[in-house]
Amino acid sequence: MSYPGYPPSGYPAFPGYPPTGQESVYPPAGQYPYSTVPGGFPPMGVGAYPSASPAGGFPGVAGYPAPGGYPPAPVGYPGAPQPGGMSTYPAGSGFGAPSNGSSFGYPQPPSQSYGGGGPAQIPAGYPGGQTPTPVPPQSAAVSQSTQGTIRPAPNFDAGRDAEVLRKAMKGFGTDEQAIIDVVSSRSNSQRQQIKAAFKTMYGKDLIKDLKSELSGNMEELILALFMPSTYYDAWSLRHAMKGAGTQESVLIEILCTRTNQEIKEIVHCYKTEFGRDIEHDIRADTSGHFERLLVSMCQGNRDENPTVDFQQAQQDAQRLYQAGEGQLGTDESCFNMILATRSFPQLKATLDAYAQMGNRDLLSSIGREFSGNVERGLKAIVQCTLNRPAFFAERLYHAMKGAGTDDSALVRIIVTRSEIDLVQIKQLFAHMYQKTLGTMISSDTSGDYRRLLLAIVGQ
Repeated sequence: MSYPGYPPSGYPAFPGYPPTGQESVYPPAGQYPYSTVPGGFPPMGVGAYPSASPAGGFPGVAGYPAPGGYPPAPVGYPGAPQPGGMSTYPAGSGFGAPSNGSSFGYPQPPSQSYGGGGPAQIPAGYPGGQTPTPVPPQSAAVSQSTQGTIRPAPNFDAGRDAEVLRKAMKGFGTDEQAIIDVVSSRSNSQRQQIKAAFKTMYGKDLIKDLKSELSGNMEELILALFMPSTYYDAWSLRHAMKGAGTQESVLIEILCTRTNQEIKEIVHCYKTEFGRDIEHDIRADTSGHFERLLVSMCQGNRDENPTVDFQQAQQDAQRLYQAGEGQLGTDESCFNMILATRSFPQLKATLDAYAQMGNRDLLSSIGREFSGNVERGLKAIVQCTLNRPAFFAERLYHAMKGAGTDDSALVRIIVTRSEIDLVQIKQLFAHMYQKTLGTMISSDTSGDYRRLLLAIVGQ
C-alpha cells in the first residue's frame, strides 16, 4: 500500500516550528516524560506471521528459507530460542517471560501458559497486494527486548555539538557531513539539549539556521529528528488533517500503534501546541466506522493488564466470528469494541482462539468483512498484536516500492522507530522482502538525504 505525500512540500509554516517563543523550551520541563524505549507489546503471529518459533531457530537475514523452512537465527537476533527453551528477553510493559511449552511463545506471567495448534495459513489478501515471507514472532517483552539503531551518545557534550553545527553552517556553503555525523549519533533527548545550548551560546535558533541551510527531503528529515518525539507525532497528525484531504494512513500508523501513555501525551500536546481538540478534528475529517475506530484509539484507554483471561479470549473469538463470518452482514461495533479495548496479550489469545475455529485467521476475516480505511485500521491493530516491527517493515517497503517514494512516510517511520525497534525492523525487512532496508533506501534516495537515512539505520 502506498501513502499520500505528507506534508506535500517540506514543513509548512503552519503553525511554525518550533512554536513562536518556545523554540527551545518545548516540552516544558517535566511535562512529558519521554521514554527512550516506549513500551510496546510483544506480538506473535497467526496468519501472515507464524505463531511458533521453529526448532531450527528464527529466520536469518541471508539465506532465505524455502517455503515452510527457517534458516538459523541471525547473530544477535532478539528472541532467538536458547538451548532448551524459549527466548530469554527481559520482561517489559509488565510482561513476564514466555512459559516453557507454549506453542505460541507469547509472553505471559510465569504462572500462565497456553498452547494451541500450529501456525494458521497466510491470508491471501495481505495488505499491499504482496504476501511477504512469513516472519518469526517476537518472543518476549518488546519494550526491553527491541533495540533502536540510535542510542544516547557516551561522553555527550551539548556545547561541543552546538559548536560543530555552528561551524558546519558558518560562512559560504554548508558542511552537511558534519551535521549528519552529529544528528545521526545523538538521541532525541540529546538533540533537545543541543538546541538549547546553541541558543545559549550564539543567541540564535538552531532550527531556523538549519532551515536556511537545507532544503527538500534533507530539511524534512533533519527537522523531524530535532522535534521532541511527542511533538512530532502530534505535528504529523495535525498536518494529516490540515487543509483539503486527509492522510488516513498517517492517522492509522500513529493512533493504532502507540501505547496509552504515548497517546495521552500526544492528545495533550496537540491541544497545547495547536490549540485544537484532536477528537474534534478526527470527527471533522473522517466518518462512519473509521471515525469511531480512531476516536476509540485517541482515548488511550486500552486495557494494559498483562494477565490473560483465556475464557474471555474464547468468548471474544466466538463473538467476532458471529459478528462477521457467522452471519449475513457485519456487526462493526463488535470488532471495534474488542480490538480497541482488549490488552495486546489478551488480543493475542483471542487471535489464537479464532485461528482454531475452523482454521480461520482474523486478518483474512477482516479483509472479507471490511473495506477501505476501517479495514486498514483494524488490520493495523491485529498486525501490531502479532508482530509490531513486522508491521513497520511492511510500511517501509510500501513507502519505497514501485515508481516514486513516499518520502514523508519513510522519514516518519525511520525517525519514530530509530530509538525503539529499528534493529528488529531491519532484520524482518530483509527476511520478508529478500533485500536489506539499506539497499532499498540506497536505490530510492540520493545525496545527503540518503547518507543521513543510512546513518540512522546503521548502514
